[in-house]
Amino acid sequence: MRCLPTKQFQPQSLPPSLSTTNTPHFTTATNLLPSSSMPLFSSILSKTATTRSLLMSSSRSPKTRLRGVVFDMDGTLTVPAIDFAAMYRAVLGEHEYNRIKSQNPSGIDILHEIENWTPQKQRKAFETIADYERQGLDRLQIMPGAAELCGLLDSKNIRRGLITRNVKSAVDLFHERFGITFSPALSREFRPYKPDPAPLLHICSVWDVLPNEVIMVGDSLKDDVACGKRAGAFTCLLDETGRYDSPKYADVEHKPDFKVTSLAEVYSILEVNFDLSP
Repeated sequence: MRCLPTKQFQPQSLPPSLSTTNTPHFTTATNLLPSSSMPLFSSILSKTATTRSLLMSSSRSPKTRLRGVVFDMDGTLTVPAIDFAAMYRAVLGEHEYNRIKSQNPSGIDILHEIENWTPQKQRKAFETIADYERQGLDRLQIMPGAAELCGLLDSKNIRRGLITRNVKSAVDLFHERFGITFSPALSREFRPYKPDPAPLLHICSVWDVLPNEVIMVGDSLKDDVACGKRAGAFTCLLDETGRYDSPKYADVEHKPDFKVTSLAEVYSILEVNFDLSP
């Protein structure tokens, strides 16, 4: 098992998205959510300020109470079944794919790349993406260790949420096929989608918890880790093959707090670094 050193939550490490004086990402996210969510987001900011004050008054802080775990789906809760490189080539074309890939070491955000295309070109792109996703659903398998991890979280009354850039029908199929549900479970019909922090902040508002009481678990630096970090949550990167050990990922903007090679390792990480009291 390989993980990054334990990080105690410190007030000065709060990302700009949770600063009470500089909140560009947070403001953008909340403007795109229902007005009914606004009081809850204000509550999150107020609680964060209180937490900062309490932490500053103590030289040694206890373990952070973990109130929820938010998972990615494809490649995290399910065995990788979509050939994303082939999908991106089919949508972008070989030349454009290579150009964009060379400029984005942590990976291509295909939904961002096509969002300003003409309606006709964008519609064709989404049809291609949907075709690859349907092929993935035909091969859908739950990731080893996922059911056991969810059972352990249930035993501690720790909430489970899900954020995916896949469609709602894929989430529904996962729930139905494997009998494990996540709530809230946000698919790409929720806008803006990760790596924007809005989905994770929305889940925190529904749960009425602080982002720093939540951990995001996923297999993507550019989507899952970035989403979690921008929201102010802890992050755990699932890297089964060690591909993120490559030097090309050394200078990425958002780095995970913890790193594991399987979901079977996640609970031990949580036990050592968080208060899991039910």
